[in-house]
Amino acid sequence: MLHRARPIIFAIFSASIAVVFVSKPPSFDRTYVIALLFYWLFSSLYSHLRVVDKTKNNIPVDYGINYSLSFALFAGPLGLLIFESLFRLTEHLTKKYLKTAEPDEWLHTLYNIGSFVTFNSLAFALYNLLNPLFQSVPLIGFWLLVFLLVAIVSLLTDCCLIIVFYLTGDIRTQGEALDFIKTRSWTDMGKTALTNGLLFLFLQERRWDILLSLFLLNYFVSRSFFSKSQSIQHKLERDHFEKMAYTDFLTGVHNRAYMDQTIAKLNGSGEWIGVVVADIDNFKTINDTYSHAVGDEVIRHFASTLKQFLQEDDFLFRSGGEEFTMFLRHRTFEESVRLVEEIREAVRRSTVLVDYMAAKRPIAYTSSFGLYFCQAEGTMSIEKAYIYADHLLLRSKESGKNKVSAQCGGAA
Repeated sequence: MLHRARPIIFAIFSASIAVVFVSKPPSFDRTYVIALLFYWLFSSLYSHLRVVDKTKNNIPVDYGINYSLSFALFAGPLGLLIFESLFRLTEHLTKKYLKTAEPDEWLHTLYNIGSFVTFNSLAFALYNLLNPLFQSVPLIGFWLLVFLLVAIVSLLTDCCLIIVFYLTGDIRTQGEALDFIKTRSWTDMGKTALTNGLLFLFLQERRWDILLSLFLLNYFVSRSFFSKSQSIQHKLERDHFEKMAYTDFLTGVHNRAYMDQTIAKLNGSGEWIGVVVADIDNFKTINDTYSHAVGDEVIRHFASTLKQFLQEDDFLFRSGGEEFTMFLRHRTFEESVRLVEEIREAVRRSTVLVDYMAAKRPIAYTSSFGLYFCQAEGTMSIEKAYIYADHLLLRSKESGKNKVSAQCGGAA
């Protein structure tokens, strides 16, 4: 997909080369070589610890700290180009070796070199232009300027990425573009400004010991943060798969497997529970008259109606084709009966608007219920209460449908 953005990528890379040619070359002395080795080593180590977020339209957003600004302020555009080329090519070859490279990895590499050199070279020019003005601000003048440069570079980078993602189809609307910009937080920019500002000050003073300490500190903090982020991500993935395992895909409510798990937890709890088994009357006729797709719409509507009447502590499961089971909690028998009657009446008065034969068609239906109220204690298990409720549902069906049959049992 990235090949669609080739013109803009080549334009940015060409702009970086042009900026380097018109800029003043740095002094390639021993200090520059030591600084280059420091930056190349720790940037390469740091690259595999970046936290990448793909929650926004599947667009990767890198939340790592980039060191390019401080190196640009220290070495100028040409010095930065050498560093970025060395670092990005190392990253490129590492991905190739580990077989984690994207199909258009060379375009990623060109874009990264071009964008970071171009925008941080602009920051270098602005620093030299504005530094005398900000020096007049006591104590915080330098840090205000560095933060301003980080904000400008971040904004330009985001705008450039938005253009690239628009060309690749990852961003389609103005709202998505604004959402992408909002992923950049002031905290992240402050962290980047502080790190790059300190690195630049230590480079100017040739404090290699403190420079090394700062790189190491940043590396270990980043590794710790990365490990925690990975743990959180793995937990989210486990929770997601667990939710999928216990969710009915048609209706989004809990499935029979989760019902069995819930029964095991509630058995022997001593809690009074209203076990309700409900299904749709004449559902086979609906399927035969219309289609199974229409039948699915009716099932979804039925599940949604049931869910609207339940409290947070109640449970709703799809226990069969058109059959649903509810566990009503923290209610009396009379309250449970009254609630189920309200649900039955709500279903009777509602209609489902379905697509049938290229037209919208309202379908009315009714439902029947069996309610068995008991205390989950002793030999009275939820499984047994479910069987009793199912028998009561059958009684509702046999007595004319669209009815509620209820019984208050107890703990045996």
